[in-house]
Amino acid sequence: MPVPRALASMAIPTIVSQLINLVYNIVDAFFIGRTGNSFMMAAATLTLTLVMMNTARSNLFGVGSGSLVARLMGVRKAEEARRVSAFGFFGSVGIALFYAVLVGVFMTPLLRFLGASDATLGYARQYTWLVIVAGSLPSILSMSLAHILRNAGCALKASIGLSSGGILNMLLDPLFMFVLLPPGQEVLGAAAATLLSNVAACLYLLHAYRQAGKTSPLSMKPADAAAIGRENRRNLFSVGIPSAILTGLFDLANICVNMIASAHSDLVLAGMGIVMKVERVPNAFNLGICQGAMPIIAYNYSSGAYIRMRETIRTARLWGLAVSAFSILIFEIFAGPAARLFLNTAAEDAANAALTVGFAALFLRIRCIASPVQLLNYHASYCMQAMGKGRATMLHAVVRELVFYIPCMFLLDALFGEVGLAAALPVGEACGAAFALFLLYRMLNSDRTSKA
Repeated sequence: MPVPRALASMAIPTIVSQLINLVYNIVDAFFIGRTGNSFMMAAATLTLTLVMMNTARSNLFGVGSGSLVARLMGVRKAEEARRVSAFGFFGSVGIALFYAVLVGVFMTPLLRFLGASDATLGYARQYTWLVIVAGSLPSILSMSLAHILRNAGCALKASIGLSSGGILNMLLDPLFMFVLLPPGQEVLGAAAATLLSNVAACLYLLHAYRQAGKTSPLSMKPADAAAIGRENRRNLFSVGIPSAILTGLFDLANICVNMIASAHSDLVLAGMGIVMKVERVPNAFNLGICQGAMPIIAYNYSSGAYIRMRETIRTARLWGLAVSAFSILIFEIFAGPAARLFLNTAAEDAANAALTVGFAALFLRIRCIASPVQLLNYHASYCMQAMGKGRATMLHAVVRELVFYIPCMFLLDALFGEVGLAAALPVGEACGAAFALFLLYRMLNSDRTSKA
């Protein structure tokens, strides 16, 4: 089918699943904000970093095996694709259990390191016990299964699985927070709702994966996982490791943001936490576009259809830039109302809540400018992953976060305070995007010269 229609058929379900997946954390923050308690909001901000680390673990085996499955399907190697999918499935289970145990053992010092104060530690521990220690397995496995299903051409099944969990979370949050549990236990209620939603999504995706395996090269048999060849295992990790590192470095950057913000005050931290949730809405659209394009790029790259591959790359980039431009316009105009959605300024702690919302509105107007260059970073990274260029992906990830963004964060905060901390995102992402485009264009020119 024409590239725009093919991209839409893959990207729209992926965007929907990204948006609904976003609900897991945004809904928690929204209902916690109804309490007007800035310290609960600050605790939710701290634990969001640990939740986002689940994405890095799922990318290791989910993106790594999913990208390779698409490329193997492009060259008609169904049996090898089946073994790769099984290896990705069991690898996701193993790394999820390891992460849950690690966080459970070192929870308190880890939360202190992330910036938890005496006022926020208790709330952060409640959320971490349920969502991370008890919930890492269903959360990581769900995301990994969705990646593999999407790359095998089953984007709708992946979308339904992740979306069903998010919708359930919206229904369970107010029930647990304001009906079943007493006042003061809202964070615990949000965590319980999220855990149950993750379990429900995981059960559906396991069923969908099993059903898809009847017509697609997908498997969850231990024998298939054990039979994966050395070359395919190397190819899986050559994409999965850079993808995990990319997300892990993004998490590291968020850790640095939280630590610097908490050094100013819990209210600055809470305000930054609100912004980091609001700005994920356009990011969800852009990630959905990039992830939807990934299997099309991978399939056409492996089958030698380079003209169609490049048209897909151009189309995805233009769509993402349009989303970014629109998001800047909306956030510059409605930054205040967007921030107030996440914190009730008329509750008991109204003075602190009003200060927190003021910080959030200011930070949002500054950070939203980064949306177009963030899109260029996502786009180039997913294109390189689709083509199996693991080294270039890893180089981009390291330079983007460790050379540009994180140093900008500390430098601009030292010079301009919390305003500089917010401004570090557009500055660092712009530098990272320039480097990403250089890598991608050099790669495409090389491929055109040697293969087209």
